Amino acid sequence: MKNLYINTRFFFSLIGVGMVYVLAFFFPFLMWVAHIMLLICFLAVMVDYLLMFNQKNAVLAQRILPEKLSNGDENFVKIDIKNNYSFTVSTRIIDEIPFQFQKRDFLIKKNIESGKNTYFQYSLEPKERGEYSFGNLNVYASSPLGFVSRRFNFQKDAMLPSYPSFVHLRKYELMALQSEFMLGGIKKIRKLGHTMEFEQIKEYVPGDDIRTINWKATSKTSRLMVNQFQDEKSQRIFILIDKGRTMKMPFNGLSLLDYSINAAMALSHIILKKGDRAGMMTFSKKTENKIAAENKSGQLKKISEALYNIKTDFFESDFNRLYQDVKYSLNQRSLILLFTNFETLDGLNRQLKYLRGIAKNHLLVVVFFKNSELQTLIHKNPESMQEIYDEIVAEKFEFEKKLIIQELRKYGIYTVYTLPENLNIDVINKYLEIKARGIL
Repeated sequence: MKNLYINTRFFFSLIGVGMVYVLAFFFPFLMWVAHIMLLICFLAVMVDYLLMFNQKNAVLAQRILPEKLSNGDENFVKIDIKNNYSFTVSTRIIDEIPFQFQKRDFLIKKNIESGKNTYFQYSLEPKERGEYSFGNLNVYASSPLGFVSRRFNFQKDAMLPSYPSFVHLRKYELMALQSEFMLGGIKKIRKLGHTMEFEQIKEYVPGDDIRTINWKATSKTSRLMVNQFQDEKSQRIFILIDKGRTMKMPFNGLSLLDYSINAAMALSHIILKKGDRAGMMTFSKKTENKIAAENKSGQLKKISEALYNIKTDFFESDFNRLYQDVKYSLNQRSLILLFTNFETLDGLNRQLKYLRGIAKNHLLVVVFFKNSELQTLIHKNPESMQEIYDEIVAEKFEFEKKLIIQELRKYGIYTVYTLPENLNIDVINKYLEIKARGIL
């Protein structure tokens, strides 16, 4: 009986019968009508109960989950339900989705014909890494009479991990192969000179750069021969992620730390596809989650696991400790992309000597963030004194960010200053630009 539920139709019927009983006080002939209606109501409930509970496995349902969730992206959960009753049933599906989504009004209604399946899906967008536990998949089925419902439970306690964003890796790879990224237009990377490795000597064909003609090979074969080059590979690219206090700020439900983790995942994929060596490290009070820069098979999975396991209490970051660890663990010149955030010039100046120390031996790119909330204030037409004041304050903070960029450039430190939602594309574009210009 624990799976038996009385529907509202039954209670409305009782209300109707009760009203007839009330009228019977004034019109006695209605008493027999009320008795008959009450009897029919209870008989209908009994018949409905027998219809719904006369067979096992009358409704079968299956929740089809992905292998893992992609953090910050839409992930689709599929539901397949089959009706084994000899009549059409009305179903109400309530899936007990993980508590992290705080969605308490989940309800999907479907009518399923006898012997037929219905198949649908819904989307979930996780905002943090970790484990997501699903409860029961509950299906409440009702017959055409609609007086009672029978509950069916399926697939209790399914668990999915939420990994750094991976669903768009293929899209970024295709974009990187063309060396262009769509962001308010097409930004093409201009290659300067021959910052590439020699590959082979081949016969000249119209369109080849005449500056690459190999005159020795031409004299030996009596045919024009040219040198062919390929992009320099096996360069060391290291990703440093600040998991300190400044990375706790959320935008669209996702912290700056998780935006950086998702970007590191996408960037690592492109680095390995380009034949370079990808490595990573995180830091706050100390350095953790270290992955040596390699391009072996399985390196992306190793980086993905390290990114997934990042834990932090958002303490103040120790750049001195970072400088010491980089100095002793990275012996060869590398491209270092540092994901952090500076809100004020004073905040930068406190750490600048350590950044300059890293930039002496490596090519350093500091990645930090625009405040999208401030951007809306700057581009808003103020209509009151309060809005004018807000716009002035927002412009002051934006100007300070530009001073930070100028200060870093003064010491040969490159920057990526971007909105959190554009981080993936902008940071990959910067990596491709550095490779194309051959400045590593």
